Amino acid sequence: MGSIDTRLDNLGLTLPPQPQAPSGVTVPFRWIRIYGNRAFASGHGALSSNGSIALPAGQVPTEVTVDQAQLAAVGALLSMLSTLRSALGDLDRIAAWLTITGFVNAATDFEGTTVVLNPASELLLDIFGPETGAHARTAVGYTTLPFRMPVVLSAELAIHT
Repeated sequence: MGSIDTRLDNLGLTLPPQPQAPSGVTVPFRWIRIYGNRAFASGHGALSSNGSIALPAGQVPTEVTVDQAQLAAVGALLSMLSTLRSALGDLDRIAAWLTITGFVNAATDFEGTTVVLNPASELLLDIFGPETGAHARTAVGYTTLPFRMPVVLSAELAIHT
């Protein structure tokens, strides 16, 4: 077990299983694309314990509270870590988190997208530390996201080859 897995255990965190596409949906892309010393993570949402999309679904804050959206952001990060572990074999191969892009399913007048994503950024720093976990971030609101997920995260990382 690597040091990142140990850190996850110490924080009481369990990674979800690999994402399961809803019935009738094909996935013609890779969840994680490795190219040279970079890993590109496709958009991830929070997952249930069986790999299906977690609820609640809908726009923040009209259908999903800010607190629920923050939990969804953390869930999306854990989902991404799960697919990264599968693709890399070991989360200790992550040399640096470079960028995270967060998409929030936001009501038209909702301006708190940064607040929604902060817990995921904070957890990333807790897990990987201030050097490896430091990242640039974009937090944007959209009026809809796939399957009405409240939060979707994508990322670019540097990896040890």
